[in-house]
Amino acid sequence: MYSSFQVNVQDCVRIMLLKDGGLRIANVTKADAGSYMCLATNQFGTASGSTNLIVTEPTRITLAPSNMDVTVGESVVLPCQVQHDPILDISFTWYFNGMLTDFKKDASHFEKVGGSASGDLMIRNIQLKHTGKYVCMVKTEVDSVASAADLIVRGSPGPPEHVKVDEITDTTAQISWQEGTDNHSPVTTYTIQARTPFSVGWQRVTTVPDVIDGKTFTTTVVDLNPWVEYEFRVVASNKIGGGEPSLPSEKVRTEEAVPEIPPSEVSGGGGSRSELVITWDPIPEELQNGEGFGYVVAFRPFGTTTWIQTVVTSPDTPRYVFRNESILPFSPYEVKVGVYNNKGEGPFSSVTTVFSAEEEPSVAPSGVSATSLSSSVIEVSWTAIPWKMSSGRLLGYEVRYWNNGGKEESSNRVKAAGNETSIRITGLKSNLAYYTAVRAYNSAGAGPFSATVNATTKKTPPSQPPGNVVWNVTDSRVILSWEEVRAMENESEVIGYKVLYRTSGQSRMNVLSTEKTTAELVLQFNDDYVIEVKATSDGGDGTSSDQILIPRLASMDARGSGSSILSIFSVSSFFLTIFSLTLNSVL
Repeated sequence: MYSSFQVNVQDCVRIMLLKDGGLRIANVTKADAGSYMCLATNQFGTASGSTNLIVTEPTRITLAPSNMDVTVGESVVLPCQVQHDPILDISFTWYFNGMLTDFKKDASHFEKVGGSASGDLMIRNIQLKHTGKYVCMVKTEVDSVASAADLIVRGSPGPPEHVKVDEITDTTAQISWQEGTDNHSPVTTYTIQARTPFSVGWQRVTTVPDVIDGKTFTTTVVDLNPWVEYEFRVVASNKIGGGEPSLPSEKVRTEEAVPEIPPSEVSGGGGSRSELVITWDPIPEELQNGEGFGYVVAFRPFGTTTWIQTVVTSPDTPRYVFRNESILPFSPYEVKVGVYNNKGEGPFSSVTTVFSAEEEPSVAPSGVSATSLSSSVIEVSWTAIPWKMSSGRLLGYEVRYWNNGGKEESSNRVKAAGNETSIRITGLKSNLAYYTAVRAYNSAGAGPFSATVNATTKKTPPSQPPGNVVWNVTDSRVILSWEEVRAMENESEVIGYKVLYRTSGQSRMNVLSTEKTTAELVLQFNDDYVIEVKATSDGGDGTSSDQILIPRLASMDARGSGSSILSIFSVSSFFLTIFSLTLNSVL
């Protein structure tokens, strides 16, 4: 058997008949496209077969990904654009460090973008973990091409490692550490942070040298407080920014030292007879500098030279009271407070003047009287007691009161400040006798009470409002009249009336008082007016009548009553109302 192919002589170099009958064509060109027939012959006969050869354009990457250098948090696009034969389907596949990229699993960072001839890879919010080799693989039915690029992601440094305290004194600490990862950007500086039981989180501390460069792995922390427990950590920085802090060092306590800060806000005064009260702000624990901390309190009468000293052993104590019968009331003393601990004595505060306790008032107010002002208010007045500044500062007067059915021991009390010699007691029950007494007081205590006086609150004001309020308007005058109010047996007698009026645009009422059941108002009718009437009595004001609304009227005459309140109305209804009012006045 033999096979035969019909080819041109010049193609013999490119086209070769293989032993198995196949045909090998090298350097295929478009001219090779067409139909091919294979003819096989032996002693038994002849057989043939044919096929069609289609020659396509090769797939080529026209825009390949390139090596990139980016910073954490940025978004980048790795291009992968191709030119291919349009009759072929094409697919793009990306590999990251040899692993097939799963776009569904990594959708938060990876997305394939571009058109049909593009397989660009977008990486959003890029992170350090995205550093590596990226390969774009392009495949068709007949060929495939690939292109690779390296992506370097630079970020702030990782945390330094193995932070430890090599040496500790009362105010310094020698710190060392090892470098961590630089995340493709060299470390430029280190900073040291410290934390104590008294600090609010981590705080940057002062070091020597002040600036620690990226090649230095040890420093001395200064300006620490003695006898305080510290933790330290290190933060590396590069041109990208500051990195994560290291793990904390082991806790270490600075050594003890003599206290350096005296108490602040040294003051005092007050207390009981024959007492000198001295106060100060306690020193916080982080400034006590050691165990056995306490205070040295020194004082002397003003103008003397010898200090009297005492020791207060509790570090949280804010005051000391010196008691001695020889202490005169409200006498000036020079005072200072110092500090000490097991290491020795620290400084004293600056000297300040403190007065001894005052002497409480020894006499009762005189001329005490009580007057009923209404059904719920009594006014108590008195004559101020004689007082010398050398006895201290008079703070004021205390007034106690109780009613006829109550007990003196459970009385209520109100205070009048400073030099006031009267006070109004409010919120009382009506028609009830109240008893009151007054005494003076200062910081040392209160003096004796005055003699008791009493007053009876008025009956309640009339509850019935004035009825049948009628008004007439002539030019700029409003004449009002109403029915007399008669008080009930348990109410205060009516002694007069109040007419309250305002424009509709105002909030504060004007008041006209009268003893009659009529009143005349002279008003400017540039606006609507609201008017109400109430009875008055010794017990206070009674219930108001319904409000009357008098509309804006020019020079026309009108009248009306309070049985219906006028409101805003249209122009036509306004003139109908005026006509009706005028007609009534004629009739």
